[in-house]
Amino acid sequence: MAFDSITVVGGSLGGLAAAHELRAIGADVTVHERSKDRTQPRGAGIVMQPEVADLLERLGHAVSSVSVLLQERQQLHRDGSLTRYRAPQWMTSWDTLFDALRRALPDGAYLLDSTFTSEQADGEGVTADFGGHRVRSSLIVGADGVGSTVRTSTGVPGVLRFSGYVAFRGLEPEADLPRNLIDLLADSFTLFGVPGLQLLCYLVPGADGDTTPGNRRVNWVWYVNVGEPDLAGLLTGRTGRRYDYFVPAGELTEETTAWLGALAGTALPPQFAELVGHSTVFMQPVYDMPGGPMLGNRVVLIGDAAGTVRPHTASGTSKAFGDAAALADALGSARSGRADALGRWQSRRRAHQVALAEHGLMLARQSHLGDTGPRFGPLSSRVSIHS
Repeated sequence: MAFDSITVVGGSLGGLAAAHELRAIGADVTVHERSKDRTQPRGAGIVMQPEVADLLERLGHAVSSVSVLLQERQQLHRDGSLTRYRAPQWMTSWDTLFDALRRALPDGAYLLDSTFTSEQADGEGVTADFGGHRVRSSLIVGADGVGSTVRTSTGVPGVLRFSGYVAFRGLEPEADLPRNLIDLLADSFTLFGVPGLQLLCYLVPGADGDTTPGNRRVNWVWYVNVGEPDLAGLLTGRTGRRYDYFVPAGELTEETTAWLGALAGTALPPQFAELVGHSTVFMQPVYDMPGGPMLGNRVVLIGDAAGTVRPHTASGTSKAFGDAAALADALGSARSGRADALGRWQSRRRAHQVALAEHGLMLARQSHLGDTGPRFGPLSSRVSIHS
């Protein structure tokens, strides 16, 4: 079966990776992204993984050109003291990767303000409906994330479940932060954790991809256990808008900001409390979406659309890239007459998804993150913090 024309739904990192991998096997690929623009960063720091590095290098980007090299890991204790050990690692950011992948794709192959609503397949191909505008191709790739409309449209079962904790985040220019914080954080992956709380921090390229010291950004993520009754309030922005998956920087309410500042002062080491105080915070709830079928009638699902993994695995992006690369290999084999190629792709990638999801749950439990750990939300009772 030939898959010469492919419609990718979802223009974030997974969709862009799919576009490049599928173009490399000669497919005519168009990416449809529902956002009206991509001027706002939609994520933060990313640990460089082999799947990502491989595609970047094939597109002519050395890892060193889009990443910041850290030399060590350091454990920050409640009293501000440190334990260090050497652990070199490359770190990049969502917007740096997005810009590198997007620039390598022709403008006509990436369409904004293009919202997928449904699809209909037949023996010759599949038609995707984008609000009345219909696109005919031989395959649809659903790369539209945790709230995947493609997944819902194709009837793949799965219900999002709140994990019991959220990720507060900051992404600040290093030039805007006090010198003492930059001296502490610049060359290290720095972390702090107690049951129910975990904060980690590292530098990433600047907003324009600059990796020069002084022009980079400090990225941090703070996981906090909160009860489900707290979630609606945390997801409500200053304007009263209710968000589903991402509360942008500057949109946390005054009440949430005050609570978070008080929690930082009582729960975090002084250096991290200072960092949070200097940041414009944004937030993402951590959800679980169980993996299910990735392969339908001329429709495939990749990345979070196929199932989520906890962020502690540092592999959400690399999983999507791996799904895309393996899909391109499978479609190439299918062209050569391997009737079982896509089935084998699904089997292997689902097994990978399950293993990563289980590993992420184990890591969360080790830190008492989730439903069984202590809660710190605005509606929760005060919990004592131990170093």
